[in-house]
Amino acid sequence: MNLEPSFQTKLYGLENEFKEFVRLFEIDKLPNKILLSGDKGIGKCTLAYHLINFILSKNEENSYNIDEFRINSDNYSYKLIQNGSNPNFYLIDIETDKKVIDISKIRNLIISLNKSSLNSNPRFVLIDNIEFLNLNSINALLKILEEPNDNIYFILIHNNKKIVPTLLSRCLNFKIALSHKKITEINQKLFNKTSNNLMNKDLINYYITPGKLYDLLKFSEENKINISDIDLKDLLSLMINESYYKKNKNDKALLYDLVEFFLLKKISVFHSELSSYFLKKINNNKKFNLDDETLFLEINSKLLNG
Repeated sequence: MNLEPSFQTKLYGLENEFKEFVRLFEIDKLPNKILLSGDKGIGKCTLAYHLINFILSKNEENSYNIDEFRINSDNYSYKLIQNGSNPNFYLIDIETDKKVIDISKIRNLIISLNKSSLNSNPRFVLIDNIEFLNLNSINALLKILEEPNDNIYFILIHNNKKIVPTLLSRCLNFKIALSHKKITEINQKLFNKTSNNLMNKDLINYYITPGKLYDLLKFSEENKINISDIDLKDLLSLMINESYYKKNKNDKALLYDLVEFFLLKKISVFHSELSSYFLKKINNNKKFNLDDETLFLEINSKLLNG
């Protein structure tokens, strides 16, 4: 199947939030430091891209279609963002082979922001996965957020992980959420099929958000795994035995998510101590960047084959 691009040209499920941000912009009240908080994969980054395109494309051909909540793929600003050359847009995200967003990215941002803008349009800084900012990066970012240059908007994407209070206090926090019913509807629209046709029923209960569904489908497509014919436990064993998590951080994050879902849904009721033990180890591994392979092998031995 053909998977959708990294951010959707059509906005699903967050139309009301989008309209509120548009209203704030049009009355000159849009905050210049926005934090979008919520579960990973519900469309926070997509919402940010739509707002940015709406503003940047206002005076361009093929501008944003607000009636359909759609970015026109022929729009000039959109094309520049896609190829990473839009002078009014700056993206910071964690790199595939990195564990943190290091300070060099913030330093490069500072250099870019200190340059004069090529036009009078607002400039946007989008920082995704802010939980991966290390302490030095956060301290450098705080200095920019305290006194941002004129006509610059910061949009930070927060995936409901622990965040430094000083960073939280600098931004206006908008909590984004979707009901289970809405998520199901979005998944069906995005992938043109119901989840029942895409994967084993044992996986459906665990993969809720559209973003996580996308990650699972992408993983299965890239590795030629038929997830309509494999249950959660067997998928976990396969991912660990074949060391798929060593490929990149996305596959590792996917495995962590699957293990956590397995613990919470399959183990907690009858083996709460075992569940608590592994959830604590997972949390420590993420927090202190400990050895992933040792943990996954222990999970495979004690949890999946124990």
